Amino acid sequence: MANAMNETLNGIGVDGNALLNGAAPISSLNAESLIWDGLSAVSEGCRLPVRMRQSDDWPKAEVISIRNKEDGKRDFYVHFVDYNKRLDEWVTEERLDTRRIEQPTHRDEKSGGGAGGGGGGGRDGTGTTGINTPRKLTLQSSVSVSSVPSRPSSPMEDEHVVTGSTLHAALQKRQARKRRPGQSASIDGHDNTGNATPGGNISAGLLSDIPPSPASPSGALNASSNANTVPATPTNPNTPRMTGSLAVPGQHDDVVTRMKNIELIELGRHRIKPWYFSPYPQELVNLPCIFICEFCLKYVKSQKSLQRHLTKCTLKHPPGNEIYRKGNISFFEIDGRKNKAYAQNLCLVAKLFLDHKTLYYDTDPFLFYVMCEMDDRGFHIVGYFSKEKESSEDYNVACILTLPQYQRKGFGKLLIEFSYELSKYEGKTGSPEKPLSDLGLLSYRSYWTHAILSVLLDCKKTEDDLPPNITINEICEQTSIKKEDVISTLQKLNLINYYKGQYILTLNKELIEKHHKEMGKRSLRIDPRHLHWTPKDWSKRSKW
Repeated sequence: MANAMNETLNGIGVDGNALLNGAAPISSLNAESLIWDGLSAVSEGCRLPVRMRQSDDWPKAEVISIRNKEDGKRDFYVHFVDYNKRLDEWVTEERLDTRRIEQPTHRDEKSGGGAGGGGGGGRDGTGTTGINTPRKLTLQSSVSVSSVPSRPSSPMEDEHVVTGSTLHAALQKRQARKRRPGQSASIDGHDNTGNATPGGNISAGLLSDIPPSPASPSGALNASSNANTVPATPTNPNTPRMTGSLAVPGQHDDVVTRMKNIELIELGRHRIKPWYFSPYPQELVNLPCIFICEFCLKYVKSQKSLQRHLTKCTLKHPPGNEIYRKGNISFFEIDGRKNKAYAQNLCLVAKLFLDHKTLYYDTDPFLFYVMCEMDDRGFHIVGYFSKEKESSEDYNVACILTLPQYQRKGFGKLLIEFSYELSKYEGKTGSPEKPLSDLGLLSYRSYWTHAILSVLLDCKKTEDDLPPNITINEICEQTSIKKEDVISTLQKLNLINYYKGQYILTLNKELIEKHHKEMGKRSLRIDPRHLHWTPKDWSKRSKW
């Protein structure tokens, strides 16, 4: 019994034969009670060290949810703090370090921490529970929790209630303030001042007011949102946009959407473990695997149902028009209004791997460009990007995704390159909606770097054998990359220097060699000669 208890204590980082604070060695009975007392202090919202899967690291994690098992033990769904949500998982009791538990902070508590002295709570409302003194729920605290009403009380007559019409009027007022005459134009809350000199190098005022990495909030205004939500002020950078498909940065999701609800999906020849929550029907969530048709993206609950569906499914490629084909790579343009069912199913699949995406069913204002790999069985989806039919901010991408089984093969950069090729056909610059995911930012930063360097290296010297001159506007015209993205990329690469009263771009030999080496590895490129597409004027409603 003692050996077994020592092994249990070692699993959570405690030596059963060690002395605690100079006390006598712990008996097996006392050790077992200490373990259970520590586990009883673990509640939803608390933070504590958790051992990561297949690793000896113990980063701090937040407990999102707790479920009871048939054997009397509990599983804990945790989010590792400062790590991506795709690493969230269910863990067992053995992977918790209950010696250092930080209880959740309640903002409505005036004191900020629990009552009493000692090590029970700090001024910030967090406390550390040692093995000797685990924090336990008292009767008073449990009663106070149960006394909270399950729904908010009705507002009094003298309270100000923000209705849907009030919210709409406030947003219209904000848009009117933006369009006041005499004010400089702004993009995403940042001043767009300092234009490039048409005939020379970068002007001196170009870099003064534009931040290195401009961030723009984007998000769809949900008509079914809480009517008691106070609209953000015009100066708030988190003010939601009227259109778009990404969540507002800093917005807290509820517990349900923070947890992965799908265990596994089968798409074609691949079985994939999802990364994030996706609102599939509740009857499918508890299944061990969801089966998806790789051509129409219809979801079913069993392998037999999928086989019956495939005998009736007539699609061998995404619906819509094929606008590009070179080799075995094809792109299809899908109208979110004409092919609503396919677009909605595509959004559900994408949400499994995109954390910030909130668009599921309102697909009418969007176009979807699906990239496929072709073989003798049909066209298999590799990835896609969506864009608004009308974008007042000149966004050329709303959401972009390469499916996990095709990642790290160059398909992500191919999707990005295709989106900018469409912008070139439209004769304007474009930029992806912000915020970008961590993987999306890496892909875009890499594409911007190589696209800009290719333009700079193609510049020829002048007749007097002087260094070539190029402006920011000329780089934007040749690449269709928006000015803010060009400037932030040049600053990120430390290419801009001030020399003899003007800004110059300096390319070192190491950077050029690295550029040529990486471009030589890219076997997949977009050939504009194989693109058969004509941009439409979506401002005319008849086009919809």
